[in-house]
Amino acid sequence: MSETSAFFERLTVAGQDPRFSKVCGSVRFDIRDDGNLEQWLLEIDHGRMRVTRSGAPATTVIKVSAPLAEAMARGEVNGLAAITRGEIMVDGDLALALRIGRLFPREPGQLQREDPTVGRDR
Repeated sequence: MSETSAFFERLTVAGQDPRFSKVCGSVRFDIRDDGNLEQWLLEIDHGRMRVTRSGAPATTVIKVSAPLAEAMARGEVNGLAAITRGEIMVDGDLALALRIGRLFPREPGQLQREDPTVGRDR
């Protein structure tokens, strides 16, 4: 399994992220590897997340190469920096695309950013 597939699988298993409780929208990742296109659709409804392999229309479409997607899933590349360098193209809601960056690891080996308030008594 690729790092990218593992990243989307973790989102599927998590199912919910309280950091996105005020977010509604969908993001399709178009990941190109030579002549192949892999598409993942992330639908967010007030923090509930659903991930499918789909080319369905989305609020935001993120176009990225497979090697860059792999590096992002490993925490080796910052999405905002890659957008700024023109390595990632975003069609649609840029603000949503930037928020999605919170789901990716910040550094290599980190599975996913965690909300420090999750699981803690308040």
